[in-house]
Amino acid sequence: MENVLVAGANGTTGKKIVNLLKSSQYFEPIAMVRKEEQQEQFKKDNIKTVLGDLEKDLSHTVENIDKVVFAAGSGGKKVVEVDQEGAKSLIDASKQAHVKKFVMLSSMGADNPEESDELKQYLEAKHNADEYLKSANIMYTIVRPGSLTNDSGTGKIELEHKLNKRGSITRDDVAQTLVRSLHDDAAINRTFEIIEGDTLIAKAMDANS
Repeated sequence: MENVLVAGANGTTGKKIVNLLKSSQYFEPIAMVRKEEQQEQFKKDNIKTVLGDLEKDLSHTVENIDKVVFAAGSGGKKVVEVDQEGAKSLIDASKQAHVKKFVMLSSMGADNPEESDELKQYLEAKHNADEYLKSANIMYTIVRPGSLTNDSGTGKIELEHKLNKRGSITRDDVAQTLVRSLHDDAAINRTFEIIEGDTLIAKAMDANS
């Protein structure tokens, strides 16, 4: 079993990732949360936790960690401090700790943030974090979903390096794609966009690997 640190474990998508990892035969989740009171919900399910603040030192959070999923977000409040600099800080810590793979939850539009008005600052932060990860000399996968919905997942997506169209996708299917990306042979050093589609997640990823 590989230890997987989930940054942003307390978020809506983060919780789904943790639950998928818990039921996996390959991975053991370690939920990274910012406050002590957020630990209890995971502890009652026998899920390991670690306290970590993306605006502070993170070196302790990656001890004995094999892989990392970055699913944290500031919700628009501190996009530079959390979505950008927090991600970079965790990438640095992961590199120091010889983490084997870093899976980043990004966003569609992060490749051209200047094209967006209302989300420009957020997408710039995601863009900068993504570029930092690409140059960090650590194995990575960057997943850029369309608009997130809370509908039930279908297990099927449309995936391309660049889709050139907008669309939505369930958080369930995003979580499944991120967990699939953790495997050693999946989407190595790849960046891709996903929206809901007709192709099974594993098949879509294999076809584009």
